Amino acid sequence: MIYRSKAPLRIGLAGGGTDVSPYSDEFGGAILNATLSLYAHATIEIIEGNKIIVQALDRKESEQFEWSKELPINGKLDLLKGVYNRIQKDFGFPHKGFKLSTYVDAPAGSGLGTSSTLVVAIIGAFVEMLKLPLGDYDIAHYAYEIERDDLQLSGGKQDQYAATFGGVNFMEFYGDKVIVNPLRIRQEYLNELENNLVLYYTATSRESATIIKEQQSNVHQKKAASVDAMHQLKEQAKMMKEALLKGRLHEIGEILDYGFEQKRLMAKSISNQLIEDIYSSAKAAGASGGKISGAGGGGFMTFYCPRNNRYHVIESLLKFGGEVKNYQLTQVGLTTWTTY
Repeated sequence: MIYRSKAPLRIGLAGGGTDVSPYSDEFGGAILNATLSLYAHATIEIIEGNKIIVQALDRKESEQFEWSKELPINGKLDLLKGVYNRIQKDFGFPHKGFKLSTYVDAPAGSGLGTSSTLVVAIIGAFVEMLKLPLGDYDIAHYAYEIERDDLQLSGGKQDQYAATFGGVNFMEFYGDKVIVNPLRIRQEYLNELENNLVLYYTATSRESATIIKEQQSNVHQKKAASVDAMHQLKEQAKMMKEALLKGRLHEIGEILDYGFEQKRLMAKSISNQLIEDIYSSAKAAGASGGKISGAGGGGFMTFYCPRNNRYHVIESLLKFGGEVKNYQLTQVGLTTWTTY
């Protein structure tokens, strides 16, 4: 028997960083994001014998163990083993051999929420196999706990919820409480948004934890410029929500551009010279605004290209050595199924 799942990656359109503690705990955060037709995939296959095999097919990494209730967290394939350990602890697991295989449609450290989305997909495969009674909010919160508490990985709260729910969502964060508000955006507005957004991979990755820790430190130390920037980004999320719902798409580039200015104030390592050069080149070619995906520092960037400027912008980006990634906006979140 084979149990499969997939969960969509996401782009954050506004409010990025306000879902990270301690800011979200003290002030409340707000983010607007949308899921893409790029996925994290997980498969659990029952095998003969007493072995547990975990493997990341895209990273060509694999580990094999004798059957055990707990697998070692040692810096290799920890997301896969961390989910298994938590599922085993909370729900129990039949004493049978299995192989857990994963792959993701974008590189790690790319800013599209790959790690958290992968955790959601792995949980989904176990939910499918064990028929666990977990709803969407349960799965998203479970993924957050495994990453932040069990594995002690730094990060925010939006990725787990985006991957589980799917679609375009306005999310609010109040301490441990998360509210996902699905947005009912007219299809023609979504079509135009999809047509005008260029997703560009800078061919660089970054360690998001380092950037997030700097951001958290700035909030702990009450650094006014950083905290005020987060306040502004929270307002940006509300501005983006209104523009999308009312079809004021001509404002999206300016809203993104405003957010880009504010995000750079949250932590020094969010931007660098390459990012600044790419951003300037895209704007000179006709983009009205853009943003760094995820924590910043590298990975993907998104640009809003109104009218027929899309290909002028793409042309301007080619000299930086990255690649434009084709995608579609998707309305479906975590999906699981069984096959033979």
